[in-house]
Amino acid sequence: MAKNMQPIVKRCRALGISPAVMGYTEKSKATSNKRFASVQRRPKKSEYATQLNEKQKVKFIYGILERQFRSYYEKAERDPGITGEVLLTTIERRLDNVIFRLGLANTRREARQLVNHGHFTVDGKRVNIPSFQVKPGMVIGIKESSRSLPKFKAMMEKDASHVVPKWLEYDANKGEGKVVAMPARDDIDYEVAEHLIVELYSK
Repeated sequence: MAKNMQPIVKRCRALGISPAVMGYTEKSKATSNKRFASVQRRPKKSEYATQLNEKQKVKFIYGILERQFRSYYEKAERDPGITGEVLLTTIERRLDNVIFRLGLANTRREARQLVNHGHFTVDGKRVNIPSFQVKPGMVIGIKESSRSLPKFKAMMEKDASHVVPKWLEYDANKGEGKVVAMPARDDIDYEVAEHLIVELYSK
């Protein structure tokens, strides 16, 4: 995947999102909140710039490049339902995002790397494709040979304050997560006007 070398917090400010969305710690948020607040006072953008910003925001949050993002959009356009909402919930079902949502990685970027290295299983089978789409009933776990690593021991004993979205369940004793439902629009925990993305691609 192509790398954007711009600092994460600076990129968040440019797109108008909180660093917390990217999985940053309380300390990181505390040191960036004042600077982040200033983004709200920027001059008004053109219609195209506003639409583009919403697309770039979602791509940045999930770490997706344009080609794959467009593929998600075209699929969402064919599927039943409201295109923008289908787009967001489809991306939300990526395996790397699920690993992040379960608290088994600190950021989506870290989750993507861990999946690439083959540390996770889906229904007992190793999966190393970050974009793998999970479905209700699937069980996501840490590969047996990886559980003894210090990093994963700490993850399995994660802070109980971590909030797992209602469409997922996490069993701390087993170090496993289960997909109990399809994600809904209200499970998206950051501000985004998905209809602007649809408008952009519809031109």
